Amino acid sequence: MRAHEAGALHGDLGVRGPAWLRTPEDVNALVPHLWPRNVARHADGALVVAGLGVRELAAEFGTPAYVLDSDDLRSRCRDFRAAFPDEDVYYAGKAFLCRAVVRIVAEEGLHLDVCSGGELAVALAAGMPPERIGFHGNNKSPAELARAVDAGVGRIVVDSFQEIDRLTALARERGVRPRVLVRVTVGVEAHTHEFIATAHEDQKFGFSLAGGAAAAAAFRILDEGVLELRGLHSHIGSQIFDTSGFEVSARRVLGLAAQIRDARGVELPELDLGGGFGIAYTTQDDPAPPHDLAKRLRKIVDGECEGLRLAVPRLSIEPGRAIVGPAVFTLYEVGTVKDVDGIRTYVSVDGGMSDNIRTALYGASYSATVASRRSTAEPILARVVGKHCEAGDVVVKDEFLPADVQPGDLLAVPGTGAYCRSMASNYNHVPRPPVVAVRDGRARVIVRRETEDDLLALDVG
Repeated sequence: MRAHEAGALHGDLGVRGPAWLRTPEDVNALVPHLWPRNVARHADGALVVAGLGVRELAAEFGTPAYVLDSDDLRSRCRDFRAAFPDEDVYYAGKAFLCRAVVRIVAEEGLHLDVCSGGELAVALAAGMPPERIGFHGNNKSPAELARAVDAGVGRIVVDSFQEIDRLTALARERGVRPRVLVRVTVGVEAHTHEFIATAHEDQKFGFSLAGGAAAAAAFRILDEGVLELRGLHSHIGSQIFDTSGFEVSARRVLGLAAQIRDARGVELPELDLGGGFGIAYTTQDDPAPPHDLAKRLRKIVDGECEGLRLAVPRLSIEPGRAIVGPAVFTLYEVGTVKDVDGIRTYVSVDGGMSDNIRTALYGASYSATVASRRSTAEPILARVVGKHCEAGDVVVKDEFLPADVQPGDLLAVPGTGAYCRSMASNYNHVPRPPVVAVRDGRARVIVRRETEDDLLALDVG
């Protein structure tokens, strides 16, 4: 049994909490695979990231703050690039996007997937070559499509018949031939939360395979001859650990590719199997490394193509969470500790659902540790909560923390690089935290902390 993120091996004391959570032998111990690669606990007990202590970071940048291990992010980009050397790896910008991250992604040889005009603007402002950008979205506006076409993005993943018509009209008007993929809804029930499962039939994304809409979309594009149909796209969901869903998806999408070949004599040269590869938020999560994913996906695609007598298309994938998620932790300061006798201990921090909505939105599980010191106290089961006026304002549902956790302690929550800053809000008019990148003992702000002046600047009265 592996150690829990708050400690080493655990024994069940019969306390309230999920079945997988065990009482730690050492409440100070870290589980490496849950943290950025350059995080460790210093001899004095405080966490250190890439040579900088969290107490120093908190003093300089304040809390809450998202702390990014820059070299960890780069190494994860390189891991995927090395695992998929003959494929295209699109970093899914929706996980977290800013100009500094775009530049890292570009420098490490990855492509970039965006799904709004704002994300496209950030990508272009950061200097991402437009031919390495893919544009997603189930309801792209005419203005967004025009901007993508004018910028010369490498491909657009079309999601509706109305979008095909809009894009066709734009292409005719401008005398260009945009490259497109058709997003296919393959009818796979991914083993994940319903809000992040994207391939079942009752779904806003894509063209239904079973209902014939996906084939009709491909035929319309081919028959019009205005857009360049490069291939098919499927994305089954997020935080996926079991590759069997990808196997079903690939089989069905490649079956459609064979149908298109037989009907129109065209073999589509590309296939995108999406992303959604899971990461470890707690010890119940066991993600596969990129080289294992690559091996399994290639085996799936090669086997299906052989059976269908199709040429193997160029494969692309879209990892976002798997690249940026583990590279970041959020640093908070404890404000109050409240023991509700016989029920649980509530540890309140200076952030909450405004900087991490995932626990409230998806019931997501996270880990935490006291980051500013070492403790010799016994572990207690606690719930880490935020400062917002919602009972559902929970950061970490269940975690063992030292019994002497107290106001002023720094608390660190790992695995917060994906969908935390990107989904952050100003609920209760709380300014959003900064993103601080750390490398080789130096820190720099790559997204600054919002201020009350920022909030008031938008309020025109």
